[in-house]
Amino acid sequence: MISRELKNRMFRGATRVALGLCLLVLISLLGSILYKGLGAINWTFWTQPTAEFGRSGGIIYQILGSVLMVGVSAILVTPIALGTAIARVEYWRGSKMAERVDTALLALNAVPSITFGLFGLILLVNIFGMGVSLPVGSIVLAMMMLPLVTLTLVQALRAVPESYRENTLALGLGRGAMVRRVLWPQARHGLVTGLLLGLARAIGETAPIMFVATAFSGVGVPSSLSDPVSTLPTHILALAQQATDPQALQNAWGASFTLILIVAGLSGLALFTRRRAL
Repeated sequence: MISRELKNRMFRGATRVALGLCLLVLISLLGSILYKGLGAINWTFWTQPTAEFGRSGGIIYQILGSVLMVGVSAILVTPIALGTAIARVEYWRGSKMAERVDTALLALNAVPSITFGLFGLILLVNIFGMGVSLPVGSIVLAMMMLPLVTLTLVQALRAVPESYRENTLALGLGRGAMVRRVLWPQARHGLVTGLLLGLARAIGETAPIMFVATAFSGVGVPSSLSDPVSTLPTHILALAQQATDPQALQNAWGASFTLILIVAGLSGLALFTRRRAL
């Protein structure tokens, strides 16, 4: 019969092997992208507009378009996520409404990203007539970010010790004042962390915005709310379709590496914010 100690050792060994395989895949992927795209990475590539349908030039408009779209999404999702999380933790605690909210958030978080894109295409573009534009893409990405940001903020609010609430109410402050003066200062790092993680996920998405917000070429910085934008994911997709052109493929790898840098930066900033708050 296998002893408990031997089982624990086998489990630890299997865990380390799995971790090693994951790290190997990650390092191989990042190394491959860096090796193939290194020839395209330079200051000009990051600061010049695209030319010849991406075969030459740079990706400045794609970077600005991606940052602008996720920035507007963050502005849209913040008040909704904040209100939902506070209501869930402080006003609906222990009720059936809280269970429904949890179920809805978890279900929404599991919805494939292409579904959000189809929803935006049917409702916002076709029915409401908003057209392929920056606001439509931002709304779609905000819907996709909402469950992650809300759930992260819910966990931050739950982590506030119950004694803080009891002492505040004992001093005669109302629930609204307690939320503003006590809970929010203690849990605001959860909103920042959730937003950064949501932005890191949203900025790399192609499917939800491909038909509702972006153009594959010939687009600069939008001059009005009805204009489409060009983003890094759709630009990479367009370049990848030019498989017979080595220069286009190299630019695609370079744009991919740039996108990974942005995502890694947002994720690292979220981790830093989380560690500072602990």
